[in-house]
Amino acid sequence: MDNIAGSKSSLTWAVHISVVALVLLWLFPTVGLFVSSFRTADQIASSGWWKALFPTEQNLQFRAAGPDAQVQEGNVFVIEGNLFAIAETEPVKISRWGTSSRAVDAFVPGETAELRRGGTITVEASGDYRMENTEEFGGNRGQRVFLTATVPPTFSFDNYSDVLFTEGSGGGMAKAFFNTLTVVIPATIIPILIAAFAAYALAWMEFPGRALLIAAIVALLVVPLQLALIPLLTLHNDIGIGKGYLGVWLAHTGFGLPLAIYLLRNYMVGLPRDIIENARVDGATDFQIFVKIILPLSFPALASFAIFQFLWTWNDLLVAMVFLIDSSGETTVMTRQIVEMLGTRGGNWEILATAAFVSIAVPLGVFFAMQKYLVRGLLAGSVK
Repeated sequence: MDNIAGSKSSLTWAVHISVVALVLLWLFPTVGLFVSSFRTADQIASSGWWKALFPTEQNLQFRAAGPDAQVQEGNVFVIEGNLFAIAETEPVKISRWGTSSRAVDAFVPGETAELRRGGTITVEASGDYRMENTEEFGGNRGQRVFLTATVPPTFSFDNYSDVLFTEGSGGGMAKAFFNTLTVVIPATIIPILIAAFAAYALAWMEFPGRALLIAAIVALLVVPLQLALIPLLTLHNDIGIGKGYLGVWLAHTGFGLPLAIYLLRNYMVGLPRDIIENARVDGATDFQIFVKIILPLSFPALASFAIFQFLWTWNDLLVAMVFLIDSSGETTVMTRQIVEMLGTRGGNWEILATAAFVSIAVPLGVFFAMQKYLVRGLLAGSVK
């Protein structure tokens, strides 16, 4: 009864539920990264991205005016002002406050606290404060005040401005973005061109040793990438290529060719033989058949591999670290740039979230634009 018209089997429902679960597992962190890229560091630290549209309670830190702002009122020296006005931030409602990082919520607005260096301070809910002392306030800096306040949600493009255009803050992410494109575009096109010719030869041309070549290509699919890094780098140094764009292009080409040839060859073998034989009867050469017939019909497979190769090279860190090392940072790619930001700015989550989303934006666009070709290419040869 499960196969009657209008009903679905339990296996079909299980597949649908699994697909929905996988989509949600992928979607939630991506949306979270996108939302976090528009939030401040305090907002990210105080609440999750799913609370970004609601006010959050945050711990803030300000400094009161320095001793040079004190005035004498009778026998008392007074420093007055507003914490938010000094910091040039929007005022919020204070719920708790303190004068020590160990007790940031020791007092409520309106209470008076004793200062360690003498005197007292009173902080109101609006941010107004008053410091009093029978002696002159000393030192060069104002008193630190820790606030616990409910802050309304805010979103801005400041993180993107810092990451893309501010040298030293985002670390030159814009330059790393174009460096990554310089690596990815040739590293995607070159193996496709070479693999297309090789796949046609292995699929439709008869020559001695063809079966051995196919077996060798299949064997190369299981060779670990890490196994070939050092020998390949040594070869590059011996022939004078060294570390640069040419070396990383050749490395990505070599590592991507086995899968490209295997995928394209399987697709081309499944093309109708009658079309190719008729073209040969009409006098077409192998090159003409390849350019005018095989390539147009093989576009789904070509696009499928292009997506794979683009994503692999865009997200690559290992090959870039080995074949593209530049102390000046002129050839730094985005993955390495983000690693460097993690090393120097491990606490700036808003910068890291923005840089990560900038890094995945292009692969997401490429994937969604060409996903139909990816499915058609992966299913190539499965149905005769």
